[in-house]
Amino acid sequence: MGPVTAAVLQLVALIGALALCYIPFGNYMAKVYSSDKHWRVEKWIYKGIGANPDTEMRWPAYLRGVLAFSLVGVLFLYLLQRLQGILPGSLGFSSVNPAQSFNTAVSFVTNTNWQSYYGEQTMGHIVQTAGLAVQNFVSAAVGIAVAVALVRGFARSRTGEIGNFWSDLVRGTVRILVPVSVVAAIVLVACGAIQNFSGIHAVGQFMGGSQQWNGGAVASQEAIKEIGTNGGGYFNANSAHPFENPTPFTNLFEIFLILLIPFALTRTFGVMVGSVKQGYAILATMGTIWLGFTALMMWTEFAHHGPALQLAGGAYEGKEVRFGVGGSSIFAVATTLTSTGAVDSFHSSFTGLGGGITILSMQLGEIAPGGTGSGLYGILIMAIIAVFIAGLMVGRTPEYLGKKIGAREIKLSAIYILITPALALVFTAASMALPTPPHSMLNPGAHGFSEVLYAFTSAANNNGSAFAGLNANTDWFNTMTGLAMLFGRFLPMVFVLALAGSLAEQKPVPATAGTLRTEKPLFTGLLVGAILIITGLTYFPALALGPLAEGLAS
Repeated sequence: MGPVTAAVLQLVALIGALALCYIPFGNYMAKVYSSDKHWRVEKWIYKGIGANPDTEMRWPAYLRGVLAFSLVGVLFLYLLQRLQGILPGSLGFSSVNPAQSFNTAVSFVTNTNWQSYYGEQTMGHIVQTAGLAVQNFVSAAVGIAVAVALVRGFARSRTGEIGNFWSDLVRGTVRILVPVSVVAAIVLVACGAIQNFSGIHAVGQFMGGSQQWNGGAVASQEAIKEIGTNGGGYFNANSAHPFENPTPFTNLFEIFLILLIPFALTRTFGVMVGSVKQGYAILATMGTIWLGFTALMMWTEFAHHGPALQLAGGAYEGKEVRFGVGGSSIFAVATTLTSTGAVDSFHSSFTGLGGGITILSMQLGEIAPGGTGSGLYGILIMAIIAVFIAGLMVGRTPEYLGKKIGAREIKLSAIYILITPALALVFTAASMALPTPPHSMLNPGAHGFSEVLYAFTSAANNNGSAFAGLNANTDWFNTMTGLAMLFGRFLPMVFVLALAGSLAEQKPVPATAGTLRTEKPLFTGLLVGAILIITGLTYFPALALGPLAEGLAS
């Protein structure tokens, strides 16, 4: 069997597994967020944090809950790292320096999981399990909660109430993320991923010195790392490390985990707004972009010109032979089109155009299918923009799901889609203009520029993957990427929740003969076109300076 055929079969198997889970899992999540009953363990949690889960919130109160909870998470994780040197289970590692502690705390609380450190040489068991792993769960739950709040804005009318943040947070963690992660961790352990709390072991001689490895609760963290679209690895090699991702099967299984919730949430959306066809339209949009980018990535990595690459059967540099070009290409697109950031190969070693695809995938806003929750609310914002564009074309007041899209809704949506590009491009420009930051670039020219552009695109979009050619462990990059992650996570949420409140207050508008049918293929095509055009107009000059210039020159 040739490598291209094997890659296509992997893709078909992945699509089949996602299709089997789509309806039951999507329906289950809709039931979780629509139920008025609380599990006993949830009642204990509510009592412990002093929250009333039955109190409906307007969007400012919901936002305050999101920000307060996240602020506490940042402070707790920062202090945990700063105190690591005196904590048990630290494996002898010292406390993490202030700039890196800030960066890492912000990174994991914002669901970015950007890592400017070597995990196996920096973080002990306590920080990994009580700090990083906990945030893997709750940061993902926050993203789903905000998406569900926006869905309620479409589903409800004549009220400004969009649910209860504490109830949504706890249910998402207890009923969705924990059970799925337990099952996934068992599968990973059965396939060879490690799960222990052992210390540091010398495993052999390497260039005259002993090579050391430390154990850890890797399988459990790997499971929520993927299912929560987090991405932060226990080891610096991330999912290219055999302790995290041992076999081609686990590689495909981890891709499945990455895509499961973001795709299934479109079914949840359709059920909650009372029209599963609307969910299918959003699914079709996500699926079209994902499949298109995956096919394009395979083409660039398999068919790259050059005798060495052609003899090898593809661009193998920076890729694990266990997974090959096909598995690495599928993983790279999945992790950058979502907000995962995990890697099973090194994106800096992809071909010029292949590396550009990973950057463009993030620049789309990570909405195909996007992160846990963030993908759904991101593409719903784009749907509002597409409806507005269609309304301008025919001279009608735009409507979406029975709600009028007026000036307030368009302003909120427009600001939302401008935030992350502004952060990525401004921070990239500042880094290239100042004298010191470019010293962190491993490569000169277009590829070096791509390293910096990738870093801030990843941070602002809360992805967390890196081009692997940039020394980001400096005060400048730790601070600036930390700020990009903070603003890139919470500023968009402000406008998403404000939009949810505005929509929930409206009266439903009955459909007429002139209403745009947003469940039809025509709208799916319009939405795909709007996403690609808006992204292209925003980022094309920056892409032309980096990956496009490199790809055309190679």
